[in-house]
Amino acid sequence: MEINGQAKYREERLYPYIKRKGEGEVLKRNVCDGIEYLTFPCLEETGIVNHLFSTRLGGVSEGIFSSMNLSYTRGDRKEAVDENFRRIAGVMGGTVSDFVLSDQTHTTNIRKVTAKDKGKGVIREREYKDIDGLITDEEGIILATFYADCVPLFLVDKKQRAIGLSHSGWKGTVGKMGECTLFAMKEAYGTKPEDVTIGIGPSICKDCYEVGAEVADIFAEAFPGKWLPEILFPRGDGKYFLDLWKANYYVFIMAGVPENQISVTDICTCCNPDYLFSHRASKGKRGNLGAFLCLKSDTKGF
Repeated sequence: MEINGQAKYREERLYPYIKRKGEGEVLKRNVCDGIEYLTFPCLEETGIVNHLFSTRLGGVSEGIFSSMNLSYTRGDRKEAVDENFRRIAGVMGGTVSDFVLSDQTHTTNIRKVTAKDKGKGVIREREYKDIDGLITDEEGIILATFYADCVPLFLVDKKQRAIGLSHSGWKGTVGKMGECTLFAMKEAYGTKPEDVTIGIGPSICKDCYEVGAEVADIFAEAFPGKWLPEILFPRGDGKYFLDLWKANYYVFIMAGVPENQISVTDICTCCNPDYLFSHRASKGKRGNLGAFLCLKSDTKGF
């Protein structure tokens, strides 16, 4: 089953309403077999990848995990999560044995993934820990990272046919996870920033993300000068609003990615708690969303 506009879908309805930030529609909404998911047109246009960012819709989990929960560690039934992964694999055109999952602990550690890793995190144990980013240049491997307010980073190098998928919370952002992923792809595959197309995915927006002075001080060191006033906004009571979308955008700009090759989400997880899982909106009572990225394989029909 092909995604990104090439499949022949049944007519299915989208969720009635989501709140977007700004004008226009940066992310495209899709439905396939009852599963609603989001895609970046800029990544589709590369022609070499399948990708999606999941919503809460189309799974079998119940209660606070309803319904497309993609976490085995938050208390949901394993059988439900297994079925949710099976459904996502179907939309991606693969099977659960094609997934390779991160092991996120808010680091900037990147793992180079090969076919030997296929199935890890779903049907096989992971021997690696503390991995927030995954890269590969091998076809048919579905990279997977997970979210409930943090920022997903999709990277596609069409020239070298290499991809990266990274999780960037405030710690990853201040550690410049985007730049770290680019550097790992350069070391492994010869990737150049000017050849990379970027998608900065659904996550918490600046209007919803309040931080204290201790976090603000760390960002002031990491983003000096002209960048800071566009990232950090004092409230006047010792608290600040933090724009993780803009911060990650500037990380890529500073690393050399052209502005016109970066798409920044217009959908906030916290503003849409019935549509997307949000840690802040739910006060921690939630499942996980997933970001998925795979190089197309002619031999598998991707």
